Amino acid sequence: MSTGSIVVHADSTLLAEAVAARLVVRILDAQAERGFAAVVLTGGRIAERVYRAVRDTPARDAVDWARVDVWWGDERFLPSGHPDRNETRARAALLDALPLDPARVHPMPASDGRDGPDPEAAAARYAEELAAAARPGTARLPHFDVLLLGIGEDGHVASVFPEHPVAYETRVVSAVRGAPKPPPVRITLTLPAINTAEEVWLIAAGPDKASAVGMALAGAGPVQVPAANVHGVSQTLWLLDRAAAAEVSPRFRSLR
Repeated sequence: MSTGSIVVHADSTLLAEAVAARLVVRILDAQAERGFAAVVLTGGRIAERVYRAVRDTPARDAVDWARVDVWWGDERFLPSGHPDRNETRARAALLDALPLDPARVHPMPASDGRDGPDPEAAAARYAEELAAAARPGTARLPHFDVLLLGIGEDGHVASVFPEHPVAYETRVVSAVRGAPKPPPVRITLTLPAINTAEEVWLIAAGPDKASAVGMALAGAGPVQVPAANVHGVSQTLWLLDRAAAAEVSPRFRSLR
């Protein structure tokens, strides 16, 4: 049964450091339990700060990074190596500093990849890659120990935007055309896929996220505020700084 928690840190620096420490521990726990761990990365400013904090903590050396599978929750459909791609930023902030097994790093396709400028074909290819790594007894998805999500000012998560057709999508991976923020073409895990993760962590910092966080936690409609409709199988964590938590009722917060 899924449980939910809201943890508020004093500022964005402490938030990033705390999430990094929590992530290292979660990976270690997964490896102790099953021998490997699988993490789904997100994009955004606070996520990059978390990745740099993981890179810089001595505790990272306790992880067997060769037994970590890395996936992405969404991607901007841009050429490989483009500075705006989530993959490019994650590699620069963290992944290039780790002794990962390249075969276990699974970036979403780029617009200059095998499928060319066809995001639907690229999304289908990523779905096939996920299915190839699927858990025994399941058809489409591997086990995700923890899936990280940022939250947009409009309440979007990954590239699932409010009132956008992708908010209704039932396939595990979808192309996104006409996204309301640039670039307009993207690839994303859908809400049904996100909600298969063992733990989902929603990370937000800054006053520009306060309204979206407040609406999501107040029970907004899932199509109007997609962040309201995500949850982990066993745990859902809202990891916030004080500014992002400004519109969350104090009785729901755990202050750190």
